[in-house]
Amino acid sequence: QVQLVESGGGLVQPGGSLRLSCAASGSIARIDAMGWYRQAPGKERDLVATIINGGSTRYADSVKGRFTISRDYAKNTVYLQMNSLKPEDTAVYYCNARVVKATLPFNSADYWGQGTQVTVSP
Repeated sequence: QVQLVESGGGLVQPGGSLRLSCAASGSIARIDAMGWYRQAPGKERDLVATIINGGSTRYADSVKGRFTISRDYAKNTVYLQMNSLKPEDTAVYYCNARVVKATLPFNSADYWGQGTQVTVSP
């Protein structure tokens, strides 16, 4: 099995910063991509940022210039540095990883973390 464990959420004032972390563990042969998604109440889960092997990144337009995604390949960990936070960034943030498993049938699959709450409020 593969597990993703997120940390770093919380309550922050507008203009503040938070850093999210997500560590993947388990039967992992390779991780092809990692990313962050978020879901606000009553809304769908949307892409925030992704990073693929080789370091290419992609961001939602709403977070470009404020959020930075990075990855520690040795630790199978992805980070999301969030600066200049706005109330509209309030959501549950989910980590995602596309994993090639190290056990039969050695397939590739998407895994999700349990989510971490980020609340931006005065």
